[in-house]
Amino acid sequence: MKVKLARLAHARSGDKGDGSNIGLIAYSDEGYELLRSRVTSEAVKAHFSAICKGAVDRYEVPNLRALNFILHDSLGGGGTESVITDAQGKTHGQGLLLMEIDVPDDFELDQEGIGH
Repeated sequence: MKVKLARLAHARSGDKGDGSNIGLIAYSDEGYELLRSRVTSEAVKAHFSAICKGAVDRYEVPNLRALNFILHDSLGGGGTESVITDAQGKTHGQGLLLMEIDVPDDFELDQEGIGH
């Protein structure tokens, strides 16, 4: 079945110059393993293909059940140079939470739809 990342994690995002930074933090150990195996740099690059013109780097932070993504060349020059709506990348975390991934049919979701 397909599940939006918002059901497995929460996110924080911001910027450094012309790149945005997205932290994706799983709600559970099981959710982290799904994120780790399915939310690749390539998948995130494809999800943000309309705005991310550069590479996407991924860093694993297992002690926090988190992945950190750097989207290079994604802010149209950055806050001081760009005329785009979100030149600081603050909404990119919310945008990533809309991405869908395949999860096993037996993956458990609680009453609120959160994966555990």
